[in-house]
Amino acid sequence: MRRDDERLQNILDAIAAIERYTQQGQAAFESQELIQVWIAHHLQMIGEAATALSPNLKARYSNISWPQIIGLRNLLVHEYFRVDTQVLWDIANNDLQPLKTSIQAILQDLEAP
Repeated sequence: MRRDDERLQNILDAIAAIERYTQQGQAAFESQELIQVWIAHHLQMIGEAATALSPNLKARYSNISWPQIIGLRNLLVHEYFRVDTQVLWDIANNDLQPLKTSIQAILQDLEAP
């Protein structure tokens, strides 16, 4: 079983993957299905990693919207055709940077003696 710090690193890796393609801008996102699928896939990975985090870690860092992150994963997996690409774009551009900062802080906290 993977440890929480490994799952948190998975989240950071998925955010970095998304950032590589959001740099191309919204026009590229809207016109290129592969970028849309790339971002959806990595948002799903973030949700998968969040699902696998220990209940203790999620309770300790309850300031993070774990249920919403996991809920997005469930939507992407089970109801893909209901996904609004504009919502994905908004999440990628507005929600990931604060999540990234929070995850980095958690990892630093976990490393502290």
